[in-house]
Amino acid sequence: MCRNIKPLFNFDPPATEAEIHDAALQFVRKLSGANKPSKRNEAAFEAAVSSIAACARELLDSLETSQPPRDRDEVAAKARAKSALRFA
Repeated sequence: MCRNIKPLFNFDPPATEAEIHDAALQFVRKLSGANKPSKRNEAAFEAAVSSIAACARELLDSLETSQPPRDRDEVAAKARAKSALRFA
């Protein structure tokens, strides 16, 4: 699928509405093949983003785990270190 969509579950603090919206927007862009919709398709594009964001929030709220929440800064630091090794 899309490498830019990051996992949003089991983080402390939980995913924000902005993060969920951004993931939904990325998903709709990928599906539609358009970074920015035409004026004619703008309403359908935004409706899809809103619908997917609502479904994503519902999913995140209903998921359960026995694992402790991950730290966002720690996960980001690991990703930066991995990227530095990969592109060094």
